[in-house]
Amino acid sequence: MLPPITHRIAAELKVRPAQVEAAAALLDEGATVPFIARYRKEATGELDDSQLRLLAERLGYLRELEDRRAAIVASIEEQGKLTPELKGEIDNADTKQRLEDLYLPYKQKRRTKAQIAREAGLEPLALGLLANPGLTPEDEAANHLNPEAGFADAKAVLDGARQILMEKFAEDAGLLQTLRDHLQEHGFVKSTVIEGKEAAGAKFRDWFDFAESLAAIPSHRALALLRGRNEGFLSLALTLDSELNADASKPGPHPCEQRIAARFGISAQNRPADKWLADTVRWAWKVKIHTHLELELLGALRERAEEEAIRIFGKNLKDLLLAAPAGPHVTMGIDPGIRTGCKIAVVDATGKLLDTATIYPHEPRNDWDGSIATIARLAARHGVTLIAIGNGTASRETDKLAQDVMKRHPEARLTRIIVSEAGASVYSASELAAKEFPELDVSLRGAVSIARRLQDPLAELVKIEAKAIGVGQYQHDVSPTRLARSLDAVVEDCVNAVGVDVNTASIPLLTRISGLNAGLAAHIVSYRDAHGAFRSRAELKKVPRLGDKTFEQAAGFLRIQNGDNPLDASSVHPEAYPLVEKIIIDLKKPIHDILGDSRALKSINPAKYTDAHFGLPTVQDILRELEKPGRDPRPEFKTAAFADGVREMKDLRPGMILEGVVTNVAAFGAFIDIGVHQDGLAHISALSSSFVKDPHAVVKAGQVVTVKVLDIDLARQRIALTLRLADEPGTARNAERAAPLSRQQTRHNTPPPASNAMAAAFAKLRR
Repeated sequence: MLPPITHRIAAELKVRPAQVEAAAALLDEGATVPFIARYRKEATGELDDSQLRLLAERLGYLRELEDRRAAIVASIEEQGKLTPELKGEIDNADTKQRLEDLYLPYKQKRRTKAQIAREAGLEPLALGLLANPGLTPEDEAANHLNPEAGFADAKAVLDGARQILMEKFAEDAGLLQTLRDHLQEHGFVKSTVIEGKEAAGAKFRDWFDFAESLAAIPSHRALALLRGRNEGFLSLALTLDSELNADASKPGPHPCEQRIAARFGISAQNRPADKWLADTVRWAWKVKIHTHLELELLGALRERAEEEAIRIFGKNLKDLLLAAPAGPHVTMGIDPGIRTGCKIAVVDATGKLLDTATIYPHEPRNDWDGSIATIARLAARHGVTLIAIGNGTASRETDKLAQDVMKRHPEARLTRIIVSEAGASVYSASELAAKEFPELDVSLRGAVSIARRLQDPLAELVKIEAKAIGVGQYQHDVSPTRLARSLDAVVEDCVNAVGVDVNTASIPLLTRISGLNAGLAAHIVSYRDAHGAFRSRAELKKVPRLGDKTFEQAAGFLRIQNGDNPLDASSVHPEAYPLVEKIIIDLKKPIHDILGDSRALKSINPAKYTDAHFGLPTVQDILRELEKPGRDPRPEFKTAAFADGVREMKDLRPGMILEGVVTNVAAFGAFIDIGVHQDGLAHISALSSSFVKDPHAVVKAGQVVTVKVLDIDLARQRIALTLRLADEPGTARNAERAAPLSRQQTRHNTPPPASNAMAAAFAKLRR
C-alpha cells in the first residue's frame, strides 16, 4: 500500500508531512499561495511560493490519481475479475500510467479482432500453442474451424489465434513497463523530411535527417521537431539506438522482441510452433506495442518540452514584471513610426494622461526640426523628466531625435530610455484600453502604455494577456491552458510580492491581489470613485461583497499611503497590529518614530512577542517591515547606454564591446537588444567562463549586460554575441555559436532557415 498523499508530497519536496498537511488544509479552505507563503509561515514551516505552487499541483494530481484508482477498482470488481493480487498491484500503482496499464485488459473497448476470435472459440488454441510449442499449428487449427464466424480455413484460424496472443502481450502491464523503460533509455527521436516538402519546409532543414536520444533531447529541439511535424514538413518516429547503428544487410535480434519472447517463455528450439510464435511476437511489437508506446512516449516528450518551455516563459515573465520601475516621474512615451509618424503621449507621475501629439521626423516628411520643437514644447508644458521610446521600428532613429532635443534644450533636463514595447499593440486594441481611453486613437494608446511601463512595468504589464508579452520559447506550440494557468500564477506572485496602492491601482492590478477577482476589484474602484481615497484598510470592509475571508486574504497586500494608520502602508497584516502595539508600548515611542528606526528595532528580542498565533518567522518579518516599511523587492532602476553611431546591423563590427538589454532567455542562450533593431544571440556557451546548465542562472530578462560582437550575418539578419569579453571574434569556435534568429523568429522562436556554413554552425550550436 502506498503512503498517504501528504507523505508522498513531503518526500518529493523534501519537507515534513506536517508542513504538507497544513498547506493542503489552508488551500482547501480557500487560502491563496501568496497569503500562505507570507502570513502562514508557522503553519507550513516557511514553505515559499514556489514550493507551495508545486505542492498544490501535486496535490491535485495525486487526488485525481486516487479518484481514478477507486473508479478502476469498482469497474474490475463489477466485472467479477478483481483478485487480491490485482487489487494489491492497483493499490501500489504510483502513476496514472501504471494504473492505466493495469486496467488495460479490463477496459471496455471497441470490438477487436481478438474479441471476435475469442467469440469463435479460438482462445484455447492460442493459449495451447503458447503453452506447448511442440504442437503443430496447422494441425491444431484444423480442429477449430468455424466457418459461420469467418474462420473457414487453417490460415484464418491461426490469424485469429495470433490476434488473441498479440492482445495478450500488448496488455501485460509488467511487459509494457519493461519495454517503456528500455525505450526511454535507448530510444531516439528520428525526423525525416516528407517527400516533396523540401522547399516549402526549408526553415526546418536542420531536421530533414536528424536523430537524438529521447532522454537527452532538450525542450527547444523537441518542440521544433513537433512543430515541423504539425506543419506537415517532417515525419517523426521513435527508434532504438541499435536500429540506428544496425547494418541493414545483417539484421540482428530486436531487443524489444527479445523481451516480449522472454516474458512469455518463447524461444527458438526447432519445435513446430516456434516460428509461428516468433512471428506473433514480431507482429505484436510492430503493430501494437511499438505503436502504442511511440504515441505515449512522444506525447510524454511533448509534455516535458512544454513544461520546460512554460517554466522558461514564467521565469522570463517574472524577471520582466519585477524589473526596476523608474518611479513617479512625468513621462513622455513615444511609439516610433516612419510613414505614419511617431505617436506621443505625456502622463503625469501617477500615469494619468496629460497630452498627446503626432510628429513626422522620418521619411517621407522628414520634419526633424518641427518634431524637436513639439517634444520640447510638451516637455516644458508638463514638466517631463523622462522620455520612454518604444524599441520597435525606427526606435534608434527616434532615439537620435530625443538626443537632439536634449542637446538643443539642456534646460529641460530630460533623460531618454528605450523601452520594450512587447504587447503594447495588444493593450492598445484591448477592451480595457477602449474603456480607459474611449476617445483616443489606438496608436496613441500604445504610446501611453510605453510611458507607463517605464514608470511601473508591473502595473502596466498586468493589463496585457501574459502570453502576448512574448518572452517565451515556442510559446505558440504549448498547451494554451497550461501556459495561461502557469503565467497567471507568476503574475499573481509578482503582484503580491510588491503589493499595490489601493488608492491608485487599476482594476487589472487589483484583480491579481490575493483573494480578489475582477468583480471585487471593480467594486473597490467604484467605492473609491464614489467616496474618495481609502483612509484605512478597515474601510475596505465597507466595499460591497468584500467579506471577512476576502479581507483576510487581501488586506496585507493592499497599501494605503498617508492614511490614518502608518501600518496600512506596510506589508504588516492587520491581524498583527495588536502585536505591533505591544512593541510600541515596550519601546515607549509613537509608531511614526519607530518606523525606520533600525537601532531601536534591532534591540528587540523577537522571541518575546511569539505566541500561539504568531511564531518567530512572522515576528521577524514584522520587525524587518517596520525597519523598512513598504520596501519594494524590485532592484534599483538602471538603463543600458546604446552606443552612438551604432543604429543598424551594418554599423556593427566583430570585436565591438557594447551595452545591451536581455530581451528573452531560452534554454540555449539569451537574446540581447544592442540597439540595432535586431536582437543578438549569446549562446549558452558564451554566457560565462564556467559551465552553465541554465541560462537563467547567469542572465534574466530586462538585465543590462556588456557584450562583445563575435559575428554578423547581414544576409540572414543574425548577430552572434558573447558575455565573455576575452573571446576573439572570427574563430571557428565562435562561428559555431552562429547568428541568432531574425526579429520575427526571435519573437516566435521559429527554427531559423539553414544554409551553407552558417547553417551547419547553427545546427551544431543547437546540438
